[in-house]
Amino acid sequence: MRDVGPSPTHDVMIVLAYLWLLAIVPLLVERQDAEVQWHARHGLVLMIAELVLAVVYLTVTSLVSFARIGLGCVLLLFLVFGLVGVLTLHVVAILKGLNQQRLIIPGLSHYADRL
Repeated sequence: MRDVGPSPTHDVMIVLAYLWLLAIVPLLVERQDAEVQWHARHGLVLMIAELVLAVVYLTVTSLVSFARIGLGCVLLLFLVFGLVGVLTLHVVAILKGLNQQRLIIPGLSHYADRL
């Protein structure tokens, strides 16, 4: 039988940790579980990084689209691939978390350790 962790809600909290603002729930509820806390902080750092990239992307896309109409279609294609990449990243992070592992993202994961 599989060990579900220190609390019955451990797996649910790991999943919530990577669902954007819902990461606040495990951060506040599971204060005694260090693993859930790390995943919740990692999820919040990931969310902030994604929001910053989205703002940068939208700003660049707006500026380029005004200058060259045809480039807007190419940039829209990048957006679709980017969204699929973000979804894949979240799914992999959830699966690793459920298997008592951590997804280390170079350049981002050390911020989760510092919070």
